[in-house]
Amino acid sequence: MTDHPARSRLAFALDYANLDEARDAARRVRDSVGVLKVGLELFVREGPAAIALGSQLGCDVFLDLKLHDIPETVERAVASAAAHGVRFLTLHAGGGQAMLARAAERVQGTQLTLLAVTVLTSLDARDLDQLGVAASPSEHARRLAQLGWAAGVKGFVCSTQKIAILRRELGSDAFLVTPGIRPAGPAADDQKRTGTPASAIADGSSLLVVGRPIRDAADPAAAARAIADEIAGAGRA
Repeated sequence: MTDHPARSRLAFALDYANLDEARDAARRVRDSVGVLKVGLELFVREGPAAIALGSQLGCDVFLDLKLHDIPETVERAVASAAAHGVRFLTLHAGGGQAMLARAAERVQGTQLTLLAVTVLTSLDARDLDQLGVAASPSEHARRLAQLGWAAGVKGFVCSTQKIAILRRELGSDAFLVTPGIRPAGPAADDQKRTGTPASAIADGSSLLVVGRPIRDAADPAAAARAIADEIAGAGRA
């Protein structure tokens, strides 16, 4: 089967316990998925071998480690990710301007795009209040995104409710990645702010991250292709 024209805008979360399961799942959907997201569970278990799945299957790798540490430690971790050929890497915008600026400087001249995480999609206003943050999730996300942008970070992970706002504020140069994508029908699971592929693309998302709707489908390849079809259709609208 030929590669789907919208595959570069679809990332599949490899939420699997081991490398063999992740490889088998990625191989089934690679025609429709251009980016493989390697998260904490898989990376802690398998290390760089999980990153190598990208080159093996002709996909970019999105390393979702959400780095948050002192500036020098994060800078060195960013350099290591770039050396492994990672295409996208997450870090917490809450780590502060110095951390973000050091990371942004380190990726200059590489293919690596940093993605700042503002407010996790599992958090709502009550959760933020318990953390001492009086702002709403949208307000806090905007504040952290502006901090990241000023520090030189041009990519952001944002919920479906924030895409249009950040796109208007940051412009066309921002790379916006949207998790919590659910085709019409599936439950939201632990994601408190979800949206459909079409709505996210229409609002200005650059890359959609999908996990369970593909992983848990009776036919993961068909599910991935259907989402890629929806992305393509929204892009032409």
